[in-house]
Amino acid sequence: MRLRSWKARGTRRSWKTRSKRTLIAAALTTTIVTGTTGWAVGKEQQPITGPPPGTHAWRADHSWGVRLPDPATTAPAQVAAFFDSLSEARQHGLAARHPSVVGNLDGAPIALRFEANSLSMNAEKARQQARESDPSLTVQDHERARSLVARYEELLRPGRQILAFDPRGRGQVGEVYGDLTSARHVSVVVPGSDIDLSSFDRSNDVYGTPAGMARSLHAEAGDDTAVVAWVGYTTPVGLGPDAATGRLAEAGAPRLARFVQGLTASGTPRPAVFCHSYGSVVCGLAAPRLPASDLVVLGSPGMRADSVADLHTSARVWAAKDDSDWIGDVPNVELFGLGHGEDPADPGFGARHVPAERAKGHTGYFAPGTDSLQAFAAIAEGATPDAPDHSTATSAAAADARPMGERS
Repeated sequence: MRLRSWKARGTRRSWKTRSKRTLIAAALTTTIVTGTTGWAVGKEQQPITGPPPGTHAWRADHSWGVRLPDPATTAPAQVAAFFDSLSEARQHGLAARHPSVVGNLDGAPIALRFEANSLSMNAEKARQQARESDPSLTVQDHERARSLVARYEELLRPGRQILAFDPRGRGQVGEVYGDLTSARHVSVVVPGSDIDLSSFDRSNDVYGTPAGMARSLHAEAGDDTAVVAWVGYTTPVGLGPDAATGRLAEAGAPRLARFVQGLTASGTPRPAVFCHSYGSVVCGLAAPRLPASDLVVLGSPGMRADSVADLHTSARVWAAKDDSDWIGDVPNVELFGLGHGEDPADPGFGARHVPAERAKGHTGYFAPGTDSLQAFAAIAEGATPDAPDHSTATSAAAADARPMGERS
């Protein structure tokens, strides 16, 4: 048994408090594993991993007498170099022949990915339209097909910029807000539980969705900033074992790292990555391979790290947690593989503080008018906000830091 919570810290807890949290964690372990309480309501998810659909046909395509870059093993920078060597006609030809690969191929030109994903969504829409009236299918299958047709019609509306699209499982998607090819600053939003192709831009609880967060951040930061709502991993459903373990985060972390590597290989600046709730677990595991300028976690249950130093990242690390967020009631421990470790918003973790006094609940951090959104926009714009650095190392910058809300 290993309990990863009790390193020496700037603010020391009493042994009584520590013992209490250990007991809470043990109780949490029991209830989740046995399913004896209503907390374990989420169905276990099978993560989507590996290269995009259509990869087999892509690998078999030798029509030019050259080997196409393997989506699973070729580094995004090499993918970018390959496409740079092609004429525009050949680039469009590849997108037309293999839209599901090109649309999800990290390092491929951004505009070409938009084009390819439009082709993929039209093809998937046609497939589902055929299923709507297929007599061999059930009524439930027909209803599901109709729902997907409506979903694809929404995503195909003029002006939408779909940077990633994978219909497998619950569906994955990435949507851009702003001009990604010319933006001086780029941000990526990584969501937590209960987010997929159908719910990433839902109309209820808007600021709890990656699309709502991305739109709000783009509006606050301005046109020099482009924001990507990234739903490129299989998220937990409900508050069950998946949400309490790192299994889905471990599957999602390499996908996030490769996606961000693909952005920078395509010519974008290093992005600020905003990680909400369980998404911060994904970001914590991806951090060593993530070419990010900033990592910003909000409503985090932990990052599977004891401190900023354990993340092994050169990015600035920020944390926000408002007092009304229920995530504050989750024990910050890792026991028997359950829980996600230290609270990034705790001063002892070493992250820079983001004020969230005006944010409400677990999904209110990006709501207009909040101090957290204003701080996020400053970070997204590449500014160096005057927020306190809670690392235990001494430095002049830390000594002179002031809360972001007190800037002149």
